[in-house]
Amino acid sequence: MSRAFTREVDDAPPPPILERAISSARNLVTPNGARQIEQAMETLDRQIEASGDNDALATLRRELRYWHARHARMEIVEPPEAPITVTFGTHVTIKRGGEAKHLHIVGEDEADPAVGTIAWTSPLARALEGARPGDVVEFEAGGREEEILVLSVKGASG
Repeated sequence: MSRAFTREVDDAPPPPILERAISSARNLVTPNGARQIEQAMETLDRQIEASGDNDALATLRRELRYWHARHARMEIVEPPEAPITVTFGTHVTIKRGGEAKHLHIVGEDEADPAVGTIAWTSPLARALEGARPGDVVEFEAGGREEEILVLSVKGASG
């Protein structure tokens, strides 16, 4: 193809990789969450050292900047031993939609709802904050109100 038929955009360098968004909320983490952040940084350091691909390096360095920022702002919160109410670090069993669900309230980066860990900043965790076993919490989800029954609250030893 003749050079006359290419667009200037085709010759432009690729756009820079955008930084990962960092939450403006406090970076509360459990001791396990702190270990996860440190492991992520160690893994990325090794990957950067071993990589020769400039595109991959840019992405790896972006990820490392994210984890360094999260590490710098992390506040390690020890889970309570014998909590009375739902709070950061507690394990809570709820009845929602007729089904019992076990949740662990953790930091944003360690949350994985598929395995029952939810971020303390999530709407569900916020709705449950301060609830005791036997309490019914009103929770808006999908544009409708639903009632959630708190069945139990346990701490680190629970």
